[in-house]
Amino acid sequence: MADWHTTVTPPALARLLATARLPEPATARRPAYRTLAGQIRLLVTEGRLPVGARLPAERELATALELSRTTVATAYETLRGDGYLHSRRGAGSWTALPEGAPPPGDALHPVPPDEQGRTLDLGVAAPPAPQPWFGAAAARAVEQLPYYASGHGHYPTGVPVLREAVARRYTERGLATTPDQILITTGAMGGLHLVQRVLVGRGDRVAVEAPSYAHTLQALRLSGARLVPVPFAYRPGPDGGPAPRWDAEEWQRVLRGAAPRLAYVIPDFHNPTGALIGEEQRRELLAAARAAGSIVLVDETTAELGWGVPESVPLPRPVAALDRSAQVVTVGSAGKLLWGGLRIGWVRAAPALVRRLAGERVYSDVGTPVLDQLIAAELLGEPLPAVRAHQLARLRATAHAFAAALPEQLPDWSFPMPTGGLALWVSTAGLSGAALAQAGEHGGVRVASGNRFGSDGAFEHHIRIPLTVPAATVPAAVGRLAAVAARATAGGRLGPTDEAQPLAV
Repeated sequence: MADWHTTVTPPALARLLATARLPEPATARRPAYRTLAGQIRLLVTEGRLPVGARLPAERELATALELSRTTVATAYETLRGDGYLHSRRGAGSWTALPEGAPPPGDALHPVPPDEQGRTLDLGVAAPPAPQPWFGAAAARAVEQLPYYASGHGHYPTGVPVLREAVARRYTERGLATTPDQILITTGAMGGLHLVQRVLVGRGDRVAVEAPSYAHTLQALRLSGARLVPVPFAYRPGPDGGPAPRWDAEEWQRVLRGAAPRLAYVIPDFHNPTGALIGEEQRRELLAAARAAGSIVLVDETTAELGWGVPESVPLPRPVAALDRSAQVVTVGSAGKLLWGGLRIGWVRAAPALVRRLAGERVYSDVGTPVLDQLIAAELLGEPLPAVRAHQLARLRATAHAFAAALPEQLPDWSFPMPTGGLALWVSTAGLSGAALAQAGEHGGVRVASGNRFGSDGAFEHHIRIPLTVPAATVPAAVGRLAAVAARATAGGRLGPTDEAQPLAV
């Protein structure tokens, strides 16, 4: 059991319960306590109530919901019997997951298609390289390589030309930056791991969004950090279904109550939900973190991917632009805008911390490959506007294709349409994402199940669908999803005779 609990007030739980839509068979002619228990169970498995959240006392919740206390008490007892609630006399009741519930696993590895193109990998959200710009940039980088090859090739802080390019891009986005504030890393994950190793000790609390990026959650677990999940608030979206919204009040309460060492956030086209956090809410987060003495680690790997934002609408400024102190550490990446195989990331921090990080990395990673850095520097220069427009157009086309195909072939599934990012966060109408992923392994489509993106095994009824597949393949891809969903719902798996048809590229 966690040593710090999120406490859910009766009005807050009542608002959440109003968004917990159970399937019709589950609500028809059911006693009120069964409906209430089912709604709370759904909120826990979908991550909207974090595991370990302290629920209101029975009498208080009964008053808020205008139900009898007996109804609430029986619902709580049902949840305890099913393993979704733990109680202790004098301490209250808090949410849980049953023994044997699937824990979050490691992120999926890409599976290449066979020669007939029978396998579609929807587990990885990374774009292909933008051509012809990538090939031209690589050729120019190779021409420069002999100059760097005359030395030892070790650049713990990064090749100067790339540090200058990254600093210039931050300045263009409204955050004045100098090269000595930039450390080049081997991918964003290299930067995130390095920052965690230097700033987070074993047993330190780290506040994280729920859901959040699967790789980082697993890295924090392995480092021995204690994760404190902060769920999104859910408000009705354009289609009437619940859409995730940044919950500034919850963040303030968690930072004040848990006083975490670090707060890890993805404010720009969040992975996996696609949510974009407004500038005023960023200020509120910074004020609460400052009061709690917490460092804010900002993941900006998707910050340039506003494919649904009109050019006339300014994006929120980087979080670090709103607080120039050393309180904010930012990690970015070339992998989500340029190419996943270009293993280039960076950390933006105070010069003193950059030097400290560089000194620490030499014991595990002397430096990032020079050729990759030179290619990235070329792409972040003059070609960047055209490259960015090309990549955003691809993402936009794929998003619109999924928005058309999913309701047609899987009408019970739902998702909030984001304005940017690399993925759709899809609710599978009660179907286990883990079961869907298992069925997909045999049905020609690999799926990232939702519980990988929860800090505590939640979000079982979600999957993440990347927008990095070609738009032309989307109808066939959704067809495969529909087929494996039908098989997973029936409790079976696709066998070797159920071969998927090749995708039309």
